[in-house]
Amino acid sequence: MSDPSNTAGGAERSLGQLVASATAEMSALVHDEIALAKAELRQDVKRGAIGGLAISTAGVFVLFSLPVLSFAAAYGIHNLGLGLAWSFLIVGGAYLLLAALLGLLAVTKFKKVKPPEKSIASAKQTASVLGSVKPHPRPVTEAAPAVARSSA
Repeated sequence: MSDPSNTAGGAERSLGQLVASATAEMSALVHDEIALAKAELRQDVKRGAIGGLAISTAGVFVLFSLPVLSFAAAYGIHNLGLGLAWSFLIVGGAYLLLAALLGLLAVTKFKKVKPPEKSIASAKQTASVLGSVKPHPRPVTEAAPAVARSSA
């Protein structure tokens, strides 16, 4: 008996070989799609994390500035002159400036976050290819006459 993979350069393969090959290729395709989606999402998660950290830090600086500005306002009203209150105002203003800068950084990072476009396009293309595949019709063979079986 000859090996079917050796005839005509392996052009004729058995049904089992074809199914195994198709299964392996489909599995590789699915794994590649998942890897692409993970890579795109990892990049967007990193951008989102940096933006979230920046806005959280901005919130902390705003919280730090509130007591300082409160003390500055109280000393300013009390003194109505230049002195200790101005130093509190300068420090409070510096905190607000840092919070504004970090808020701008957060907004720019959040604007760069977008959906995984390559993965979506690739999945749609794969779905359209798989949706257009038609199975080969099986040849019609004459049915063998039914054999009556007895249970006795």
